Amino acid sequence: MQIFKVGGAVRDRLLGKPVTDIDWVVVGATAEEMLEKGYRPVGADFPVFLHPKSGEEYALARTERKSGRGYGGFTFHASPDVTLEEDLIRRDLTINAMAEDDQQNLTDPYHGQRDLEDRILRHVSPAFAEDPLRVLRVARFAARYAGLGFTVAPETLELMRQLSESGELEALTAERSWKEISRALLEDQPQVFIQVLRDCGALKVLMPEVDALFGVPQPEAHHPEIDTGLHTLSVLEQSALHKQPLTVRWACLLHDLGKGLTPEEEWPRHIAHEHTGLKLIKAVNERFKAPKDCQELALLVGKYHTHGHRALELKASTLLELLQSFDVYRRPQRFEEFIAACEMDARGRKGLEQRTYPQADYLRGAAKAAREVAVQPLLEKGFKGPELGEALKRERLKALKAYKDAASA
Repeated sequence: MQIFKVGGAVRDRLLGKPVTDIDWVVVGATAEEMLEKGYRPVGADFPVFLHPKSGEEYALARTERKSGRGYGGFTFHASPDVTLEEDLIRRDLTINAMAEDDQQNLTDPYHGQRDLEDRILRHVSPAFAEDPLRVLRVARFAARYAGLGFTVAPETLELMRQLSESGELEALTAERSWKEISRALLEDQPQVFIQVLRDCGALKVLMPEVDALFGVPQPEAHHPEIDTGLHTLSVLEQSALHKQPLTVRWACLLHDLGKGLTPEEEWPRHIAHEHTGLKLIKAVNERFKAPKDCQELALLVGKYHTHGHRALELKASTLLELLQSFDVYRRPQRFEEFIAACEMDARGRKGLEQRTYPQADYLRGAAKAAREVAVQPLLEKGFKGPELGEALKRERLKALKAYKDAASA
């Protein structure tokens, strides 16, 4: 019985990065032997055990064979005669197919260390093409390590292209897809994730609404980068540079989907794209079963981001409607995330990345003015029920007019 550290822990140690999760593989053992040593079984599909003290996962060395469609369509075989090399060959990338023993002696049958040094993301074997989830995983690793100069090997990109064209991507569950997408959006360069998916044809399958934005022009005066798809990538890049949460990054990705529906004869203008895009945002939200907070913010940003940009010109009544739509009185954080998404949108334009965004503080001030309107005096005047709501609205409108006058003075 031999135990090896495998996968990401080995890769990250060689890259000089902090090691967080450790995966272990056990060669030459049976499930019965693991149980005798106090390991607790957790794997439903294949033998995985929790260490009796550390709680870390230990998997028996195994081989796998394609037996159906999608991520789960595999039959696994684990036995004491499965070698370490046989276990490693079923992994996705060479940089994830290395192992080391307790003396840090490296087992690297598929040249992962060389690919680490050459900054290449390369598949281990042709079996890569049997698992559609790997398209998303490779794109995610590309986003994670782009800053170190990593690129996807051309032959791996070709396999990803074949997978994208095969119909296998449609077999992925919403949950598995969202897990990869959400993790990728939180990487240092999430725009690389979207670009790699586009390069291999997967974006057209998974998010045709986003793919449709590439090649769609916008007015050069507001968008020096012109192309809507490139703008979306830049907005996503800014959201990562400014350490925005997942909700904001998801909204940034989807905010301009309506521009993909504009008839060509109307280009480069996109009148009412905020409203036409809502059904597309809703469709993408539902396709991946995005969490409720991500769904809500994406729809609100899609609908109101141009209001954010024109905040200083908005009438007090429009400003009040905007604040009411976000329920800023009970959910101030959501409005803060809206402001952040608007700012990322403004900065995600060629040559304008460092621009100031005075609308942010102006909107915060407006929300503060509306929130400070006290309810108690209205109650004391005898207002209640719907009448109280109307009176509160009038007072908030008065407060916003005063705020607007003071700001423009």
